[in-house]
Amino acid sequence: MEAKACVLHSAKDLRIENVPVAEMRDDQVLVRIGAGGICGSDLHYYLDGGFGVVRVKEPMILGHEVAGTVEAVGAGVTRVGPGDRIALNPSRPCGKCKFCQAGEQQHCLDMWFYGSAMRTPHSQGAFRERIVVGDFQCEPVGDTVSIGEAACCEPLSVALHAVQQAGSLMGKRVLVTGSGPIGALVIASARYAGALEVVATDLHGAALKKAAEMGATRTVDVSQPPGLATGEFTAEKGYFDVVIECTGVGAVIKSVLPVLRPRGALIQVGVTGDVPIPIDVLGPKEIRFVGSSRFHREYALAARLLKEGRIDVKPIITATLPFERAVEAFQMAADRKAHMKVQLSF
Repeated sequence: MEAKACVLHSAKDLRIENVPVAEMRDDQVLVRIGAGGICGSDLHYYLDGGFGVVRVKEPMILGHEVAGTVEAVGAGVTRVGPGDRIALNPSRPCGKCKFCQAGEQQHCLDMWFYGSAMRTPHSQGAFRERIVVGDFQCEPVGDTVSIGEAACCEPLSVALHAVQQAGSLMGKRVLVTGSGPIGALVIASARYAGALEVVATDLHGAALKKAAEMGATRTVDVSQPPGLATGEFTAEKGYFDVVIECTGVGAVIKSVLPVLRPRGALIQVGVTGDVPIPIDVLGPKEIRFVGSSRFHREYALAARLLKEGRIDVKPIITATLPFERAVEAFQMAADRKAHMKVQLSF
């Protein structure tokens, strides 16, 4: 059996090609993909051929934010059945290394993650019509949410993990810097976790409008002075209990320290390179500076929250195109002023 897939050969060389569908083992599931969201990493692969030292060295199927319908199951599969609508977890940790054994699978030493050129041969992605997967990757989403909404399960998992890294948010004041797709989902996750206030920042009015739709109690356009440098936010050593930083911009990281109260937490979600950090502020204010990477157990939680309607991701989905128009979709996704989350339909 073959299926059509979105295969990247090099920067801006994305082709629709036939690829083989693997034979299904007893513990595996055949899934017909219905929708897939274009992530920032997909966009870097398409526009630049990679990011940092990670480069595409061989043809690679893109995509890891996907959902679909079970077509067939192996003899040993009991948790899902034909016809079930599922979100597909793109993480496949080894289960054997010291981190997996400690319940920290997001740090697996032998992780296979869909659509990644971090290893060679590359880990092929899921922007394809059909795929054979492990039964443990399938999270049922029921019949209420759309397949497109279910495909947001992966970025929602990233957001839920970031919120979990902050500790209890019940009754807290939270600042989310950067209101792109992850920032918007962090806002929704923080509200779900009990935050009293969630203030969102961005440079673009369209993103701030989406932030408000996702639950931000206030928005701040940091392209216009004074941005965060207001008396309300900076008085008495800071206003916010927690900052969840989603931009990865060094200047933004520095700018949030004056508005973060002593013993507050700065959760770093946005990825960047070397940036200067004012230790003379971080130390005296006893600020906890905590990283956040991927997810594991949060994926099942994300699927359930979507299934039960407790988090609504519809506002972030701004366009859906058939996968045959993938190049056009990637070009649209690159225009952040116009689009939040662009998805492919299969």
